[in-house]
Amino acid sequence: MKINRKLGFETKMVHAGHTPDSQTGSRAVPIYQTTSYVFNDADHAARLFELNQDGHIYTRISNPTTAVFEERIAALEGAVGAVAVSSGMAAQMAVFMTLLQPGDQIVASSHLYGGSVVQLSHLLKKMNISVRFVDPSSLENWEAAITPQTKALYGETIGNPSGSILDIENVSALGKRKGIPLIVDNTFATPFLCRPFEFGASLVVSSATKFLGGHGNSIGGVVLDSGKFDFSGFPAVADASPAFHDLKFLEKFGKLGFLAKLRSEMVRDVGFCISPVNSFLLIQGLETLSLRMERHVQNAKKVASFLENHKKVAYVNYAGLKSSPYHDLCRKYLPLGPGAIFSFGLKSSNGKDVRDMGKTLISRLKIFSHLANVGDVHSLIIHPASTTHQQLSDQELRDAGIGPEVIRLSIGLETIDDLLWDLEQALEAA
Repeated sequence: MKINRKLGFETKMVHAGHTPDSQTGSRAVPIYQTTSYVFNDADHAARLFELNQDGHIYTRISNPTTAVFEERIAALEGAVGAVAVSSGMAAQMAVFMTLLQPGDQIVASSHLYGGSVVQLSHLLKKMNISVRFVDPSSLENWEAAITPQTKALYGETIGNPSGSILDIENVSALGKRKGIPLIVDNTFATPFLCRPFEFGASLVVSSATKFLGGHGNSIGGVVLDSGKFDFSGFPAVADASPAFHDLKFLEKFGKLGFLAKLRSEMVRDVGFCISPVNSFLLIQGLETLSLRMERHVQNAKKVASFLENHKKVAYVNYAGLKSSPYHDLCRKYLPLGPGAIFSFGLKSSNGKDVRDMGKTLISRLKIFSHLANVGDVHSLIIHPASTTHQQLSDQELRDAGIGPEVIRLSIGLETIDDLLWDLEQALEAA
């Protein structure tokens, strides 16, 4: 059924990518828990393997349940298409391995999730791909780091855990002048709070594990393409693919060429596949995304304000506060609020070590869960320097703005008075 109307965000998050099953009338998206699909005949099978006909071959490559999730998140982000993968880390890696070749370089924000820093610094190094990290708050830093070998700019909409806001429009404009795509990790914002393509980003990746799924029950990632960047000058993307009898993906698939190559060479041949059950659960998450994000932000603003005025708190890194140096960027890129994940620093009291104070704080909490995840309906807490960013060197920690006093919160959907009570009694104990 075609609708001649530009649909709203909530309508797309409930309907995009799926119509009720014509045979059963199932309103919910079915879980196609199958490894493979029967071909009509030998010619049909050949066309599918030659990429001359759309269809499913093997769930490692594509799956009908996953296809609904891909179409739905693409509609919400304003992308020409999407490819779902097994995790957010897989999404990053799939993009870099599709876009880059040995000798290329990435210029990246230093305000990244610790696992991303490790992936860029060490894993890609094995493939002779280098990275230069910059303080993302200055456009001059980005420009100074670019060399003739730079083939990608990379940053997070909302830095983890610094709470910094990426100046997407100006960094992407710089990239366009240099012929370099800007890749944005939009995990913390989701397309409800910010759509990076509207500000010039070329590619978006997200850990769907977080707010997109929203319930801490499924791991997945997604890669999205704006369809507006010309990849013809990137040999890794544009050159003939020997694995597909010298097929040139950009020539055959046009604006979907990058994603087609990523699916065919990364998802298919490396095995970055997502399970149909996880795709189903992520679809359920998308159907309530706007409602959850509104409550997440509402609670986060109140918790951040409470902490900013607490005698035992040295600072709060939340761009929704007027005291934040990123407040103006927040108003531009995230007018509905800068998400629900932020960090704060404890004040040293009576000579106590701030690490010990943090341990006491975390151990005394009753409602907050101490675990390594974010974007859940439950409120979560962690000490980044000793956990999520533990693999970073002391210098990398300083560059990311992570000291021993830093505590990261992911604010959930509980009654706000209960969250404030829990933090108050734990802070008093610390």
